[in-house]
Amino acid sequence: MIYNKTKNARKTKLKIKWGKMNRFTKITASIGPKCEDKKTLTKMIQAGVNVCRLNFSHDTGDVQGKKIDLIREISAKLNIPVAVMIDLQGPKHRIGNFETEEKFPLQHGQKFIFDKNEKPGNSSRVQLPDQDVFASLKIGDRILLNDGKIEMRVDSVTEDKIETTVLRGTEIWSRRGFNLPDTEIATSVLTDKDRADLEYALTKNPDWVAISFVQKPEDIAEVRDFITARTSHPVKIIAKIERPNAVERITEIAAASDGIMIARGDLAVEVPFEKLPAISRHIIRECRKMNKPVIMATQMLGTMVNSEFPTRAEITDVANTAYLRADSTMTSEETTIGINPVNVIETMTKILSYADSDAIANPYDWSRVENVPENDWSRSVASMAYLNKASAIVVFARDTITATQISCRKPDIPIIAVCRDRLIANQLCLTRGIFPIYDEDLFGQRDAFNAARSFGVEEGKLVIVDEDKISLRTLD
Repeated sequence: MIYNKTKNARKTKLKIKWGKMNRFTKITASIGPKCEDKKTLTKMIQAGVNVCRLNFSHDTGDVQGKKIDLIREISAKLNIPVAVMIDLQGPKHRIGNFETEEKFPLQHGQKFIFDKNEKPGNSSRVQLPDQDVFASLKIGDRILLNDGKIEMRVDSVTEDKIETTVLRGTEIWSRRGFNLPDTEIATSVLTDKDRADLEYALTKNPDWVAISFVQKPEDIAEVRDFITARTSHPVKIIAKIERPNAVERITEIAAASDGIMIARGDLAVEVPFEKLPAISRHIIRECRKMNKPVIMATQMLGTMVNSEFPTRAEITDVANTAYLRADSTMTSEETTIGINPVNVIETMTKILSYADSDAIANPYDWSRVENVPENDWSRSVASMAYLNKASAIVVFARDTITATQISCRKPDIPIIAVCRDRLIANQLCLTRGIFPIYDEDLFGQRDAFNAARSFGVEEGKLVIVDEDKISLRTLD
């Protein structure tokens, strides 16, 4: 994923050669307390991070702004394009406080009440401060607390009280988050906190903004209107899929957004867990049809929070993400609070590199997919590269559209995107199989040969894409 800009790229070879270009699947890393210092973050980017995710559920404002400045500084110094993704907290719902710090036991079949009373809770009731929840819940809906470990059924709803029956659960305590898998909540996707966070983040020109708890395409339109009213910077939007109603409307949501994150944490709470792999596969295919990148997130290498080694199941999970041709994996606590964030990225890079190489050696026929026209031009580019055994596809990228569309045909041939704008190079860091270069000279001269040589490609054929022109040339 590295390009070193030199005055004589024809004579100067990259330290990392063609062999490293077999990792097509990107890595999105969450940045937190254990990896926000310059030394660690530099090592992580050198080890393979393509996108840095900043979680605004925790630090906000100038604290996150300093992280963005540091990422940009390291990226410029290493001359490695790195995308910055802002992840907004969204309308995360929590119950109120209890009268003690103790955990209150819950029994199957017992009655429990949620109300608007600010008085501390007890073994039979607690405050639920969200008016939009009262307005949205219906009799028979489920309330899940503590990551789904507690399940309650709604028996009645009044203006200021929700009566429930405990179906499953052991203990409840203060400020537990809750999920409503059967309910579409009539609320804005942007809380007051999100609006303040996004307003500040836009002053730092992020490449991507991830929106939490998306339920419908109108949520994306709301955020896009908020952004365009405040900046001309072309920020791209990731829709996080965490709710069943979002899965049901994935085609519309993917069409409205610029990319999708399969946020398996909350999603696995709200849908039957056995359906999660099939839902993930369905979302990946829908995103491919819509030419949108997709991120697989949550617990990819979860045990590496406290361990230097992943489990066999985690290794397989990461590899399967590559086999499914998702665009990116994502780390969460593994890098934010884990014992060795650099080791996490090195481990993920090893797994993805081998899995991507294996996928290329044993390809599934990704040239065919439902609802993609036979005369689709990006399919033609991928087919030309495959039939001519091209060493690379070189795209002169005025924007992200052309390279992304070719990537979504999954050609298993590296796509070198020569960009005239640093923003375009950064945004393409998220998309599978694209190796972005920010170099105004190479772009202006349409120098595909030196662009390829910068990645160690010294021989073979190149498929060159420049606007509506497609050509095949041989490296001399």
